[in-house]
Amino acid sequence: MVTWKPKTVIARARNLRTERATDVERLLWQRLRAGQIGGAKFRRQHPAGPYFLDFVCLEAKLVIELDGGQHADQTRIAHDERRTRYLKDQGYVVLRFWNNDVTENMSGVLETILATLASRPSPPTPSPASGRGGE
Repeated sequence: MVTWKPKTVIARARNLRTERATDVERLLWQRLRAGQIGGAKFRRQHPAGPYFLDFVCLEAKLVIELDGGQHADQTRIAHDERRTRYLKDQGYVVLRFWNNDVTENMSGVLETILATLASRPSPPTPSPASGRGGE
């Protein structure tokens, strides 16, 4: 397993977001950013253990991965399965979409994401402070 130093992790995540993002990642990001899907806050290329997640909503523990044709290779399939197992062990739900799903059926992808968000438990809301002088 690769161990990353914090500055290296931040630099790698930044590079993945800016220099190495695919057109399909950019396309989906335009629909996920700023709480556009069910008010959920997504991050992109977020580090999680030895992996960088394409998109993640930490509050809902939802990971979205986009796969191109290279993910059909047997070696890559095995890697993706290990990655998914790791994330599930951490309590995440993982949605995988082929790149062409995003380009050809964005509405279906977004509906699946929204339905999954709706099925996830909401994070606990903090209770109001009590006994604050005269309230």
